[in-house]
Amino acid sequence: MKKALKIFLNIVLILYPVIVFIMLVMLKLPVKVLSLCVMALAAALFLSFSAKKSEKNLDWKPLATSLLFLAAGLLCFFTNKTIFLKLYSPAINLILLMFFGSTLIYRPNIIFRFATLADKSIKGSFHEKKVENYCRKVTYAWCIFFILNGSVAALTVFADKIFGITPENADKIWSLYNGGISYILMGVLFAAEFIVRKFVDKKMVKVFPLTKFKAASRARDAVVCYDGKWSDKSFKTWGDFLGDTAKMRRFIESRKTDSYILHCGDFWYFGVTFTALLQCQKAVHLTQNISENFLAEALLPGMELLTDADVENSLYIPEIIEKSEEPSKEEIEKTPEINGETTRIFLFTSGSTGKPKAVPQRMKEFEEDNAFIISKWLDKISERKFVSTVSQHHIFGFLFGFSLPFATGTPFRRKRIEFPEEFETLDDEKYLIVATPAFLKRTVEIVEKLDMRDPWLFTSGGAVSPELAVKTNEVFGIYPLEVYGSTETSGIAYRMQDKDGLTWTPFDNAKIWLGDDGCLRIISPYIKDPAGFATADLAEMLDGGKFLLKGRSDSIVKIEEKRISLTEVENRLLESGLVEDVKVIALSNEIRQYLAAAIVLNEKGKKEFAGKEKLVLNKYFHDFLMHYFENTVIPKKWRFLEKLPTDIQGKKHKEEIIALFEVK
Repeated sequence: MKKALKIFLNIVLILYPVIVFIMLVMLKLPVKVLSLCVMALAAALFLSFSAKKSEKNLDWKPLATSLLFLAAGLLCFFTNKTIFLKLYSPAINLILLMFFGSTLIYRPNIIFRFATLADKSIKGSFHEKKVENYCRKVTYAWCIFFILNGSVAALTVFADKIFGITPENADKIWSLYNGGISYILMGVLFAAEFIVRKFVDKKMVKVFPLTKFKAASRARDAVVCYDGKWSDKSFKTWGDFLGDTAKMRRFIESRKTDSYILHCGDFWYFGVTFTALLQCQKAVHLTQNISENFLAEALLPGMELLTDADVENSLYIPEIIEKSEEPSKEEIEKTPEINGETTRIFLFTSGSTGKPKAVPQRMKEFEEDNAFIISKWLDKISERKFVSTVSQHHIFGFLFGFSLPFATGTPFRRKRIEFPEEFETLDDEKYLIVATPAFLKRTVEIVEKLDMRDPWLFTSGGAVSPELAVKTNEVFGIYPLEVYGSTETSGIAYRMQDKDGLTWTPFDNAKIWLGDDGCLRIISPYIKDPAGFATADLAEMLDGGKFLLKGRSDSIVKIEEKRISLTEVENRLLESGLVEDVKVIALSNEIRQYLAAAIVLNEKGKKEFAGKEKLVLNKYFHDFLMHYFENTVIPKKWRFLEKLPTDIQGKKHKEEIIALFEVK
């Protein structure tokens, strides 16, 4: 009964102008009788919408409406004029204008509040800011409507005086506009916004991280992965992903193994297998290294190796997928939940001993890392195709080469770029390149200018020198966006040297300060320890939480009681103008500790010392460093190489440099 009464009262409110017209013009009721009816309506509204509600839950909107009707009725009763009944429509428009307009100042705007009430998934989503910006524009549109509609409604109130028409015709115009045309215009605005919203929604990038996707998250023909270059049209689709993942899941579920080592050079095989392993709640160890010696240490009893490489006693992924029976529709539609907090993922990194150690990770932190990148650069990401030079077994390659494009629905290349010359073939589409500074350096040394269409560059795994940044811009047409982080911390800060110089800007969710040793300390959602993580990176803090890196604390050694920075020695050697690459390390024997330098000469250096004995080179660089350092700290051993030993990420490992100086 109460519900029916509320519905009835709402209909009366909507048809208010029509009812006033019928009572005033057609039935010719006295003004005082009409005013009493309006006051009765005010009382009914108040009692209906406020009955049995606590003071906390009392809705102010019906109360305000009731007061408006009561005021109009009283004024009409005592003045015997209908103008106060007609002012209801302009007053409502004015109140709505003030209400909607105030939310443009005191955010969030009213339309966004309505949107988040209707769709709970908007809050905290990757596209929350875009939705809020769109809703802000819609709020502006409604404010303009209330101004125009209220102005016309006010004109109809005084139509007889403004246009010189009879009061009866003025009442007809007032009733026609406020009881009909006004609602039609409101409906048109609703319909137009609905159409625009559907169009905007269709264009808006839908983000589904690995722990959130369902079979229906993307269209079955949506491209997930491509081979070669985009125009070759060698695609793997969302339907293929669901099918191959179901095959791998069936295979994994048939085995009793709980812990796997995963190695895949092919990003497609990597993606479907990694996903299936997480869906089956298995422990996953990611490694680029599948040498016999490494596997002898890493492959513990009870573990198995899943790979697309020819490795003895391994599980060969391409064969598993090829020979597996086609999954049923039910198996394809099934997407077992992946709990980001309980996933067991291990990435191998070099420990203090130089031996690889497995660092535990979780999808929760991986996706939080991706979330910031998506919130900051989604537009750059969504309009390009991913191509990586970095192994997906490394944290940078995993986050940017697989996890990020998967979440944003951006196609990624099956095979990573291994040679700089491969970039020359990528002239058919906009590409987003994931590369290490070492690979960029190799590229700019070989290629003068790439004819690529508006590329975008993410780089990590080492600092980009100002010279390399400039050269990268000359070759690719853009400065790289550098991400500072590590396996232990993930992404911490970013910079683009054309805008930021050498200054790093922390991620919004990272808290950074200097420890007593002058090294960076970090707290972020990615780091599981609430006390944060202590890096070995020396830094200088700047205004606004930004910072400059000043080298590594572990690069400072004592030689005969003198503190010397290995990085400074390396930089001085590069300043000679004859050196392309260098690594200085501290060695020791039974008597003392000393420095040793491994050097790669550039073209100028090779010409300078062509045909010269090694002793001449040793003496030249010794004498050059004497301008900056005392003799006791100048390197005592020298090696001149064509290339320094590096891993697949371009990093130089201390134990491999030490091996260059071992007596054979």
